[in-house]
This record gives sequence, structure tokens and C-alpha cells, in this order.
Amino acid sequence: MPRIFCTFLAFTASWCLVTAAMAVPYLPQSDTQVLERLPFAPTDPSARELRALREELARQPQRLDLAVEIARRYTELGRVRGDPRFAGYAQAALANWWEQSEPPSEVLLLRATLRQRNHDFDAALLDLAALIRRNPRDGQARLTRATVLQVQGNYAAAAAECTALRRLAPELVWAACNYGMASVNGRLRESHDALHALLARQPQVSPEIRAWVLSMLAEMAARAGLDDAAEAHFREALAIDGSDHYLLNAYADWLLDHGRPAQVVKLLTSRQGSDALLLRYTLALKALNSPELAAHVEQLRARFAASQLRGDRVHQREQARFTLELLGDPQAALTLARENWMVQKELPDLRLLVETSLATRDLATLASARQWLAQARSEDVVINRLLRQD
Repeated sequence: MPRIFCTFLAFTASWCLVTAAMAVPYLPQSDTQVLERLPFAPTDPSARELRALREELARQPQRLDLAVEIARRYTELGRVRGDPRFAGYAQAALANWWEQSEPPSEVLLLRATLRQRNHDFDAALLDLAALIRRNPRDGQARLTRATVLQVQGNYAAAAAECTALRRLAPELVWAACNYGMASVNGRLRESHDALHALLARQPQVSPEIRAWVLSMLAEMAARAGLDDAAEAHFREALAIDGSDHYLLNAYADWLLDHGRPAQVVKLLTSRQGSDALLLRYTLALKALNSPELAAHVEQLRARFAASQLRGDRVHQREQARFTLELLGDPQAALTLARENWMVQKELPDLRLLVETSLATRDLATLASARQWLAQARSEDVVINRLLRQD
């Protein structure tokens, strides 16, 4: 899943608004092997609080404030933990309003966020457009809309939403939106340096916003080949929030790219609940020639098969990477990478398309990827290196 711009309102409220063939069943190697971790431990205080809120909502199903609070909490849990089940729990809390054509604004924003999480980007944009029609000064809706448009590769429209935020959001938030867009549109190093300097001038910023901006800086530095800066940004962000799913994935990818799989194993040993994190962990096991590799490959195979049966497209990027790097089937991986590219067009998606095209010697797709990169004026040292192999 692409990086989601969390909003300034989300941070202050402590929540963030981002037919298959039958597979052979996966058989565990022992009775003690963990197959899946439940979203909550029985003693988790969050679980007790949410259970109490759900019971209250069951008694008073028309209480919008209660439904929105439950949905917000589950939405934030899904963002942090990378577990798609939380999106389903959030939607269930909003069931009385979900299908309405004009639901209350709080529901409309949550519905747009959850649709975005499920990669139903067009429906999310419709909801966000409705919110902005109601209130053109809704900064949260504009920031979320900028995110979705960037994921779709519509940089001009995304940049317009970032520009509108200047009058609606704190300086660091609208600047991060603008510099984030500029960094994929021809001004990578300049954007990194400017955003880094701005963050340094705002030591009072909340930890949540600091971690968000640091994660953006880390990715910018990584794309620019500024390795020392990238690692420093990743480490500082993780020191603030070591459980952030997106950040863990991005740092694990950076470590794998730099030949440091042992550190990936250490980083993710107890964090394999999501398909994306399990994939990175398994790729590290492969690099280390671990005897545990086969079991983890089969676990991933079962998870992706289950996702296909549900019609879930959220982890299509991860499935394509799994198919290429762990199953060794580049043609099937290319098909998945193309399907993923039709839905989302971020640089990691382009990189995957290039890698699968190189593996299959698909020169037409390579030419198309090269053309897209040139038109967008995007910069990425790894993608550039891959394209020079052709």
C-alpha cells in the first residue's frame, strides 16, 4: 500500500484517515507453529475499550458519535498494524450509514479513507469531492484527496490540492504535501533539503507529525541515493513510532536493497502479522539461506491465495514481488505487476514493473515504463540503475 498522507486533524485526534485457482492447503510443520496472530491479545486494554464501545453501539445503534469513534479507532489500528481486518471492523461500525448517498460528513470522510485503503480509489475520490463541495475549507479532505491523486499518478491535480492546503493547514503539513509532490516531479534533492530544514526549525512539532515527515524524508533520501541521511531519518522515525507498519516496510526494503538481511530479520522477528511484513521477513530469510524459508514461503502462498478468493487487490504489489522473487515465476509476476500498475502508480509500483519486465525481456513494457518516468520527471537511483541494464 502507498504511503498515506495523515492529516493534521488526524494527528491531533490520534487517528489517521490510508476467481482464483484453489491452492493446496498450508500444513504447519508442528503443533506449536504460529499460523496467525489475533488482532488483539485478550488482556489488551484497547480491546476492552473497543468491546465496551461496540456493546454500547449495539444497544444504541443510531448513535452516530459512537459509531464514528469506533470506526476511527479501528481505522487508526489498521494503519499502524497493517491488518486489513480492522478496515472491516470500521466499516461494520458504520453499517447504518455506509450505503447512504449523502451520509454525515464524518462518515463520508471515514468511508473515503477506508475505500482508499481497499484501493477503491475512484469511489474514494467521489466521497472526497462531495466533502469539499460541502466545505471547500476542509483541509483533511483535501490532504486525503492529494494522496489518492498522487497514487493514481495524477500529479497536477494532487499538487493543486496541496496548494489549497496552504490556507488551511499548519505550515509543516502543507509544506510536506507540497515537497512530497515536488520530490516525485523533478525536484527530489531540493525537496528533501527544504523539508528537512523546515522540520529542524520546528522542534515543538508533535511526535506524530515529526514521525510522518521523517518517513517522507527517509524515502526521498533513499530515492536520491543519500544513504546516510536515509538511514538516519528511518531510525529517528522508528524511535518515535516503532510499530508503524508503513515505516517498517519501507525500512526493511531499504535494508534489503543494501544487503543487510540479518537486520531485517531482527527488525521483523515479532512483526509478521501483515502480508507485507511477512514478505520482507521471508525475503531476508532467502538472502540468509535460512532453513525456515520453505515454511514461510508456503505461509505466504496460502495468504495470497486467500486474498485472491476474497477478491482482495490491496496486496497485489506484494503478491507480484512474492511471485517474482520467491516463486521464481517472472511471467506470472509480470501479469500481476501490470494489473497493479493499472490501479496505482507510485515509484515502488514502477520499480516492480521494471523488474518483472527485465526478468521476462518484455521490451515494450520497459519502454513504456521509461517513458512514464521521463514524463513524470521522477527520480529513483534504483530504478535508473535497473533501466540501464536494458
